[in-house]
Amino acid sequence: MTKGVQIAIGATAIAGLIGWYGATNLDAAPSFTYYKSLEEFQANPGARSGARSRVHGYVAANSIRRDIEAMQVHFRVQNTAPHTGSESGPPLEVVLVSLETPDLFKDGAEVVVEGHLVAGSGGPVFEADKILAKCPSKFEATPTDSAES
Repeated sequence: MTKGVQIAIGATAIAGLIGWYGATNLDAAPSFTYYKSLEEFQANPGARSGARSRVHGYVAANSIRRDIEAMQVHFRVQNTAPHTGSESGPPLEVVLVSLETPDLFKDGAEVVVEGHLVAGSGGPVFEADKILAKCPSKFEATPTDSAES
């Protein structure tokens, strides 16, 4: 075989492998999952179907309750941070089916909960099996009461 034929066979084999790899991975679901804001989640009637979802919000003030015997953490998630004082809309009741929470999990923490909606005795409850808490920014500007001249 001449050098040109060998190069052509090698190039064809490489192109075939790249094509095969691309074709097999196009059908696969992406390895990342986006989340919906609480407002988007509550507005979507498909959220009621019990499908797995990721929901972003803020832990409502004084809502965290740990049930040691049932090994669950109960809390509410709202649209806006509690310290902003703005209207946040109806909160989402969340039950984390574990006692293990991130170190940053506390009142007012920005969280993403992953799980599904189930029927509860007091209405729908989001049953979460994963929770992510965001680190608050240390570089946010402190609001001032008045501008000094």
